[in-house]
Amino acid sequence: MGKIRLFIDHPLAAGQPVPLDGAQAHYLSGVMRLAAGDELAVFNGRDGEWRARLTQAGKRGGLVEPLAASGPQVDPPDVWLVFAPLKKARTDFIVEKAAELGAARILPVQTDHTNADRIRRDRLQAHAVEAAEQCGGTYVPPVEDLQPLSRLLDRWDSARRVLWADEALVGPAETLAALPPGPWAILIGPEGGWSPAERARLSGTAGVTRVSLGPRVLRADTAAVAALTLWQAALGDWRKAAQASASAK
Repeated sequence: MGKIRLFIDHPLAAGQPVPLDGAQAHYLSGVMRLAAGDELAVFNGRDGEWRARLTQAGKRGGLVEPLAASGPQVDPPDVWLVFAPLKKARTDFIVEKAAELGAARILPVQTDHTNADRIRRDRLQAHAVEAAEQCGGTYVPPVEDLQPLSRLLDRWDSARRVLWADEALVGPAETLAALPPGPWAILIGPEGGWSPAERARLSGTAGVTRVSLGPRVLRADTAAVAALTLWQAALGDWRKAAQASASAK
């Protein structure tokens, strides 16, 4: 069995018991079959990973005791994912993969052609937590409430550049390495594409860069994964890891 990891939104310190809610206690004792005294890994998104011991688990909750820090806090690069929600399963997929790929913040937006008019933010946040637990991460990106794209752009900080994945630019995938560093956001549109009004506004907004994701029109959920992958390889922590590996040789 692989290492069991659990996100706990409480401060972590050696010897200081941390409470579990009923769902967490059931997961550890009822699903993973841990018993009092068994060890697991815990993290809170701030203090790195800790080795901990399950001390109590019942139907209404339980306790774990952090023992010692076992890994550093690793935060993602400053890139946000802004996307138009799809049907339930595909929206879940986008949030999960965004957390795995290192998005620092996830912002669902309502566009002129968005198919979904509401989301369950708490459920999507739970998917982000599960993705971080499973991929070994120590950071959980916050998932924001659904908001109109126009409102988001009205309040946009121009210091954060926008990588606009435009399905109209079908062709060779863009080389992003020449783009400047700094805070970025990746913008993925709805299944129905962008409206003329949205295209006009995005084209006229400073700091927005239109890019192609390749020679085929991608589904929106695939486009989100592709865009985050390209950005991470060119400007994010994947590039830093590759540079560090090359320097060590």
